[in-house]
Amino acid sequence: MPMPLVRSLTAIVLLIGLLPGLAATAQSQEAANETAKSPAAQQRLGIGQTPTEELINAWNIDVAPDGTNLPDGAGSVAQGQKVFADTCAACHGEHGTEGPMDRLVGGRGTLATKKPIMTVGSYWPYATTLYDYVRRAMPLNAPQSLTADQVYAVTAYVLNMNKIVSDNAVLDRNSLPKIKMPNREGFEQTEAPRGAACMTNCPPLDPQK
Repeated sequence: MPMPLVRSLTAIVLLIGLLPGLAATAQSQEAANETAKSPAAQQRLGIGQTPTEELINAWNIDVAPDGTNLPDGAGSVAQGQKVFADTCAACHGEHGTEGPMDRLVGGRGTLATKKPIMTVGSYWPYATTLYDYVRRAMPLNAPQSLTADQVYAVTAYVLNMNKIVSDNAVLDRNSLPKIKMPNREGFEQTEAPRGAACMTNCPPLDPQK
């Protein structure tokens, strides 16, 4: 059956209307291809610079669980009490429990209950990563403003409030990695199947891989 005249005219009008746009698109693509081949497009823009060793070291401040990359310095519990009062208590409370930000003290023995309290004392597996976090991210309004000595001191004080180190403890790059946190054995390294996420019943991590 032949197409009705009205439909035929409509199709022709639409096609005529599209032709200029199709032609323009083809021309634009051709122009873009030519521009990409031009000498100017092949030149580097000269943006940025090769980072110096000093710049790399300023960013490379993460501390591994075994204490790798801990800086020189030292800090005592007594010194940490003052640092905590000056820079931490406003967010975490005078005793590390009042908030309004995360609670830091207490909660030991609650992780297996219906209302677990996850703090430095009850949850964190390594004292070294506490140093790492404080060093990189605290205080909230001025991260990385504390000296290495101040971070060692406030780390000692938080651990002392959790009854993990004594009142006269002094921490440095040698003593900090030796501290065994209460929940050290509460973590299990697992390995997800290749190419798939594993959320439950993951097989133990093979240390040989």
